[in-house]
Order: sequence, then structure tokens, then C-alpha cells
Amino acid sequence: MQSRLDYTKAAPGTLRALFGLEVYLHGCGLDHGLLHLIKLRASQINGCAYCIDMHSKDARAAGETEQRLYLLDAWREAPIYTDRERAAFAWTEAVTKVTDGHVPDEVFAEVREQFNDKELADLTMSIAAINAWNRMAISFRMMPGAYQPGQFAHLFEKQHH
Repeated sequence: MQSRLDYTKAAPGTLRALFGLEVYLHGCGLDHGLLHLIKLRASQINGCAYCIDMHSKDARAAGETEQRLYLLDAWREAPIYTDRERAAFAWTEAVTKVTDGHVPDEVFAEVREQFNDKELADLTMSIAAINAWNRMAISFRMMPGAYQPGQFAHLFEKQHH
């Protein structure tokens, strides 16, 4: 498989816009470990090899265990995740698969017990952002494998100073 288009060169404004959103989300107050996991989970659902590669590496570099990474795809059967994480994963799946039931009320009720209004809005935007990244990477066939953990961290640090 070959890449189709380097959208970062063809339309650099798209990259800047998505990175601007990531800068906000990086500083929004949600746990970075949780954000790594929901990005990985959405990427698994979407089958985005580039983003699965990236977010599994970033999560591992941030201290996530191999077991929790391996079991993420089967989180409902794995007792190693917290209630808050489980609610976030259910929300991630519902928002990512929005055409399958339009985010059911019972999933909203579950996530509502674990996240306040701001956290839920930020969590939902995080899910929307990774779905946008997935769609860009899948559409233009970005090649997985070369990403190094924290490769883009400097972009977040510059914005906070």
C-alpha cells in the first residue's frame, strides 16, 4: 500500500486547525492516560493503522501497561479498567459509531455519572478529533510504523508558554 496524498503539504491549514484543537484538549484537564486510551479505542474501531501505531506507542511511553493496551479491544470482558474508563470507552464507541443508534440514552446516563459537563464536552471533542485524524490518515493512507513516541509533543509545549 502506498500513501495517496500528503495532506499536511497540500493543505497545511488543516493540520494547523487540528493541532490547535489538540493543544486545547492537551490542556483541558482530562487525564492524558485516558485520552491516549480513547484515541486508541476509536482508532481500533475505525481500523486506522497509523493512529493505532501512534497512540499505542504514546500510551506505552506514558506508562500504560501492555496488558491494558492488549485488552482494550475487549474492555467489557477485562476487569482491569476503572468505572470512569469503562464509561469513557462506551461513550467513545457510541460517538464513533454514531450511525448505530445515535448515541443511546443509556450510554449517556453511564458517562454522565463519571464526568461533569465540561469533562463530557471535552471528552466528546477528543473523540470527534481522533475520528477526524482517523479519517485523514485512512483516506490518504498514511503509513504506520515510523512514528516515535512523543514525536509531536513539542507542538503542545510551545503553545503553553
